[in-house]
Amino acid sequence: MVFKRVLGSLGVGGPVVDTVLDREPVRPGGVVRGQVRLRGGGRACDIEHLTLELVARVEAGHGGEERVGGVVFDRLRLSGGFRLDTREHRDVPFTLHIPWETPLTELSGQPLGVALGIRIELASAGAKDHGDPDELIVRPLPVQEAVLRTLGRLGFGLIAADLRLGHGPGTGQTLPFHQEIELTPAPRYIHDMNELALTLLTGPDGMEVVLEADKRGRPFSGASSRDASSPAGSSSGGSFPGPSSPGKRLPGGPAALGRHTVSHEDLEHRDWIAEVDSWIQALIAARTAHTPRAGAITSGITAGTAAGTAGGMVAAGLGDALGNLGSLGNLGDLDDLEGVEGLEGLKDLKDLRNAGHEEAGQG
Repeated sequence: MVFKRVLGSLGVGGPVVDTVLDREPVRPGGVVRGQVRLRGGGRACDIEHLTLELVARVEAGHGGEERVGGVVFDRLRLSGGFRLDTREHRDVPFTLHIPWETPLTELSGQPLGVALGIRIELASAGAKDHGDPDELIVRPLPVQEAVLRTLGRLGFGLIAADLRLGHGPGTGQTLPFHQEIELTPAPRYIHDMNELALTLLTGPDGMEVVLEADKRGRPFSGASSRDASSPAGSSSGGSFPGPSSPGKRLPGGPAALGRHTVSHEDLEHRDWIAEVDSWIQALIAARTAHTPRAGAITSGITAGTAAGTAGGMVAAGLGDALGNLGSLGNLGDLDDLEGVEGLEGLKDLKDLRNAGHEEAGQG
């Protein structure tokens, strides 16, 4: 692709700049090659510097509103300190290294609605001007594709893939923004979360996966937050199904976070379904710990850990169904169950009931 623009702020008769990019697919950590073609105008011009800039359209929250602006996230100085004579032709080749954390613009050949570009900054006689950005297409690395493809196979649906200003908490992020991929939960998780937000931060040694459940707590209407005809609302070439069927809005509260590190190596030997599913299960457990009845649920799970999986499931089920331990009634008969395999954990319910009665008596 070529863009051509007379740099008007440099005055009438200023130079014309063409930028030609190699249109081969680019991935995070890769390179973009091309050349800048300078054509002298009606008069000679002293070029102070010629610089390439990587720019992104980034969302930033301000006063409760989302605002969009351009952010320069990398620069490469090509040349400077030369004179461009009248009608002179000068070509400047370049190789631009793409940062590892550069966001994705395509998934399975479908655009994600993310705007990245390469533009020229030219300075002459103390004035600067920028060429129009040339679109940059970034496709996922194999490790990114493996995680995204697995989430699609598990049944998660793509909502959007936005760029957000700021740093993710506790990450090794280096760019001033990060990409947040928003997903509807798979049917099996529809009662455990309202939304899953995914950030993939790649580096030369591997990738940091950041998962966040219920960041916004938006209810589902069975359709994407964007128009269904938009690229981000599509199925992304089969990697993601459409948004999940409608589900109830779960209680709000602190978002649950999960962080995992994945190497670039041995991708084909990993059980991705089991691994990613374990991440989701851990995230659900973290979110459960923040719900209003987390004490009762956690107590059942803890007892079940000591007594066995079956006992834990029974105890957790009772705590969740009855909710208020003070209303459980007479649990004296539970002493008789202590010797039954898998049900030893039920004794904890009695202990909790007794503690509740003692506290009430003191009141």
